Parts: sequence; structure tokens; C-alpha cells
Amino acid sequence: MALRPILILPDKRLRQKAQPVAAVDDEIRVLMDDMLETMYAAPGIGLAATQIGEMKRVLVLDVAKRQEEEASAHPMAFANPEVLWTSDEFSTYNEGCLSIPEIYEEVERPARIRVGYLDRDNKRQEIEADGILATCLQHEIDHLNGVLFIDHISRLKREMISKKFIKAAKREAEDASGEPEAEAKRQSEG
Repeated sequence: MALRPILILPDKRLRQKAQPVAAVDDEIRVLMDDMLETMYAAPGIGLAATQIGEMKRVLVLDVAKRQEEEASAHPMAFANPEVLWTSDEFSTYNEGCLSIPEIYEEVERPARIRVGYLDRDNKRQEIEADGILATCLQHEIDHLNGVLFIDHISRLKREMISKKFIKAAKREAEDASGEPEAEAKRQSEG
């Protein structure tokens, strides 16, 4: 297993739609294992392959209560997940995202869902979920479709969050280059 870097907003790859996997084979199982290790290290409760730059319809999650013992872990892995049914009732959770660190917003989603997917053994499965499991599945499936949780909040809040991360990325790029962006542009033109 290996830790993978997590993409951070405004990385354009977060807006790309993932491609279905042909089958869950050894390569996909290694990806799932790497994703679980990355998710636990972050720490988080869910991770989509697109968040580590892999444009494959794969996600992992573990919504078990965190305790000191590893025995409390309940990792789950899904390939080609698709929402088959959603309830008419909604629930609201204060969501966050490893790709949008330190930002939490209330998001309303269907309270119960049924999801079809391929498991680690390439077997077709279905799961019915409610509570945090339903929320997490919907959040991660959104990632596979290029949708972020901030797309479910008001436009004003979304734009403020996006601008914050765009500014941070520009500062980071300037720090890495050792010179302000304007100076770098001027030098490249002249």
C-alpha cells in the first residue's frame, strides 16, 4: 500500500468525470488499498479515486466510529457505484472534504439511498444506506461525477470558498517560484 497525494481545490482534475472500470482486478484492488491508506492517514471517512488524480469510478469509505483500536475499522470499497434509488425524505449534514480542507457546510441530501456497485471480488452488489453512510456515499459518488459538496450550497458561499482556494494556490505557486506571479509573467514575455 502507498500514500497518495490528495488533490486540493482549485485543481481542475476534481471537476473531471471518472471512467468506469472494466473489472475489479489486482490493479484496482491495489488502488483501493492505496486509497484506504491515504484516507485513514488524512484522516477522513471517504475518498474517491478522482481526489488522487485517478479518473476511475472507484471510492472507499469507513464511517465506523473512530476508536483507538483498529478492530473498530470497517473499510468499504466500491467500483462503478451508481445510485439506484433515493428516498423522498432529506437529511442535512455538516459536510467537509479532504480536497477542500478546513471548510464545512450544511448540505441537504436524500436521507436514504440504494447503490449498486462491484465489490473487491468483482461481484455485483447492492447496499441500502441511511444516515452518515448515505451522505458519505452520495458525497463520494458526486466526486466521481466531477461534483463537489460546495456545489450543493449557495452560489455566494461557493464563490467565496473557491476564491479562497484560488488565492492560496497562487500564493503557493509564487512561493515555489520565489518571485511574484506578475514578475514571472513579465520575465516570460520579455
